[in-house]
Order: sequence, then C-alpha cells, then structure tokens
Amino acid sequence: MDRQNVVTALEDALTEVLERPVTGLTGDVKLFDDLHLDSTTMLEMLMALEDSIGLVVDPEDLDVDDFLSVETFTDFVLAATFEEMTA
Repeated sequence: MDRQNVVTALEDALTEVLERPVTGLTGDVKLFDDLHLDSTTMLEMLMALEDSIGLVVDPEDLDVDDFLSVETFTDFVLAATFEEMTA
C-alpha cells in the first residue's frame, strides 16, 4: 500500500463517517482543526479503515501525534501495515 492509496481510503472513510464528501486531502490538512474530528469520529474512521483496507490497530499503539494531520496519519497507517506484514 502506498501513500496515495492510504489518502484515498482516508477520504472514503471520512466521507462515510462525516456524512459529507471529503476529497482532495493534502498532507497538511489538520484532522481535528480543519476537518473538525473528535475522538468519536476518529474511532469511527479507524473502524471504517479496518473494514476497507484491513487496518488493524492496537489501542495501546495510538498516539495523539499520529492524528495531527493527513501526513502524520498516513505515516501511522503505513507503519502499522508494514508491521503487520512483517509480523
């Protein structure tokens, strides 16, 4: 999975969770500030990503810094999927 695939999956998940179209995300978009996510919508987004791309996240591995922006979240997803592939 590459960065663009993660961003596309993120756009799809956010569209589902926020019930409005989310497209054209760039790395500098802030998830909480720009998209107005909260902890509940963040968890819903993670569950949507679990369903769509098979993302498996251990709650112990979650760090608020991973959710600062599209770029930091994409890095988090890529690291999580890499760890899963090498486990």
